[in-house]
Amino acid sequence: QLQACGGGSVQAGDSLRVSCAGSRRAFSSGVMGWFRQAPAREREFVAAISWNGRSTYYADSAKGRFIISSANAQSLVYLQMSGLKPEDTAVYYCAAGGSLGTPRDFRTYNYWGQGTLVTVSS
Repeated sequence: QLQACGGGSVQAGDSLRVSCAGSRRAFSSGVMGWFRQAPAREREFVAAISWNGRSTYYADSAKGRFIISSANAQSLVYLQMSGLKPEDTAVYYCAAGGSLGTPRDFRTYNYWGQGTLVTVSS
């Protein structure tokens, strides 16, 4: 029910923005988040934002480099990534309907996008 886009291949140090479009219902409560999964690794939390935009949450690896934002009127959520590193290479998934109490837990999210690949070369 979510559609992610904006992935691509970039060089280390570059910036990239990935976007996620969903339904108003998916973005009307809880949190929306971004997770990523690299080959042979488990899915990991990247960032999340509360449905009203008042609270944001970041993984330590994303702090200071990534910014999550939303445009609820358009049912959109963005992840602006800067200072990209090769270790940021992964498929990035957007999710919605997560729990405000545990925004980093992917198990609480009800809606998922198909993922968009971000490749960062050195």
